[in-house]
Amino acid sequence: MTKPIFTAAIACVLLWSTGCAFFKKTNRPKESSAISSEVEATFHQRWVDKRAAELAAQGTAAAAARLQAEQEFGEHYNFDHKVKK
Repeated sequence: MTKPIFTAAIACVLLWSTGCAFFKKTNRPKESSAISSEVEATFHQRWVDKRAAELAAQGTAAAAARLQAEQEFGEHYNFDHKVKK
């Protein structure tokens, strides 16, 4: 009676202890900060373009709509650095 219980316990311990080796984290290089800057710049450009188009569709002049969209972006999203155009 103790032999099947002992065998089952050993099997469980072996399965649980070896499973961790399959999910070991690998050392990946950290992403460059240039990637995040590029994503921020793309997001800024797309958001301002979309908002300026919405404002222009409501009857605002194109230049005024773009300026207002830039100001709204600054209010909504506070990035640490200035996005280059």
